[in-house]
Amino acid sequence: MTAADSLLARLTEIVGPSGLVTGEELRGRSANWTRPTEPCAARALVRPRDTAETSAVMAACHAAGVAIVPRGGATGLVDGTLCSPDEITLSTERMTAIEPVDPLGMTVVVGTGATIESVQNAATERGLFFPLDLGARGSATIGGAISTNAGGLRVLRYGMMREMVLGLEAVLADGTVVSSMRPLIKNNTGLDLKQIFIGTEGTLGIVTRAVLRLRPEPAGYATALIACPGVDDGARVLRAAQSAFQGRVSSFEGLWPDFYRLMTAPGRATPPLGYDYPFYAIIEVECVPEESDRFLGLLEGLMGEGTILDAAVASSEEQRRGMWRIRDRVEHLNADGIERAFDVSVPLSKMDGYVRGALDGLAAIPGCRAVVYGHIGDNNLHWNTTRLDAAGNAAIDAAIYAPLAELNGSVSAEHGIGLEKRGKLPLSRSPEEIGAMRLVKRALDPDNRLNPGKIF
Repeated sequence: MTAADSLLARLTEIVGPSGLVTGEELRGRSANWTRPTEPCAARALVRPRDTAETSAVMAACHAAGVAIVPRGGATGLVDGTLCSPDEITLSTERMTAIEPVDPLGMTVVVGTGATIESVQNAATERGLFFPLDLGARGSATIGGAISTNAGGLRVLRYGMMREMVLGLEAVLADGTVVSSMRPLIKNNTGLDLKQIFIGTEGTLGIVTRAVLRLRPEPAGYATALIACPGVDDGARVLRAAQSAFQGRVSSFEGLWPDFYRLMTAPGRATPPLGYDYPFYAIIEVECVPEESDRFLGLLEGLMGEGTILDAAVASSEEQRRGMWRIRDRVEHLNADGIERAFDVSVPLSKMDGYVRGALDGLAAIPGCRAVVYGHIGDNNLHWNTTRLDAAGNAAIDAAIYAPLAELNGSVSAEHGIGLEKRGKLPLSRSPEEIGAMRLVKRALDPDNRLNPGKIF
């Protein structure tokens, strides 16, 4: 028996025959969401059921000198789950348990294979609210959200995934279990170990369980699609709304004209406003119904000043959902061949100039079509462009990424680094910062067995 066969036999002992996927069955799984026709290239896919099995799998692979690549819902956009033929991919798809919600402490313990939507539903059943929300909520997992420190649509009010994790359990490269499952908001007892595993894309440990912080369910929403003379005016609207509603603005999504037109083309979402404006935004405030007049009054006052040019206010839940369809249905971009996805952060005060300059640069690239939108209230822009040849893609990358260093921006706001952005990391991090990150990697994974080649 070869060493490879011996390892597979040991993994089968740990997880059972149904817990190991190899051969043609494995090749029937795609590499990830952005590579739907490319088969998973790993030697095998292992599906542990819990922390104990994960620990045993990690120990077996560590002893065999084989690297492990963690895999959640495979909805990531930076090739963070790509494998080579000599690696094992570890899927959390069987770690989906959601324990009973604690309604007083407003917490829930979940397996990291649970989807975001399933946790949202579990919270809603107890009159509570899990704030994280992504377009891929039905397939993206809690583990994936932890690994990239996902943000989504409500960062303004509730913060990134980091703010929603009170405790977690992780398995290191050698199988050591680090368990910090305390459901405490305040726990100032030295190094906050859970933070080491949040946003590090499975390069330091594989998270198997988490204690999540829930919130009271919002009493209602006031939602509007607005048109403004520009991004800076949109920022003024956001500031005024934050002041008027004491920080209860949950979303402020910027939509540039080409994105708005594409998403409201015939057969898609209904356009509440015309197409003649330079900038659009969806603003949503969490409030009780009695505050709707104050929301209308705020918008009317800003229209009188010229800060808002036009506005459509949702008067029903269906109208609210219709507005969000304009922002959420990004599959329309892929249908139109605008399939390369970018995720960057730019200071709000510099965003208008950055977008103008990048759009000019992209327009000069033959065959390139680009749209821009995003969570501008928390500095996050999403670009989508056509896919060209190698030279064309490099020119697109330069137009989007190169200006970020001077602007004190970031090459990744919420999607992570993976393989896709590894070469771009120096635009956002100094050599000293990257060196410090590598020191932590060497301390926890000296043999580079956990998701090797990603980030660093």
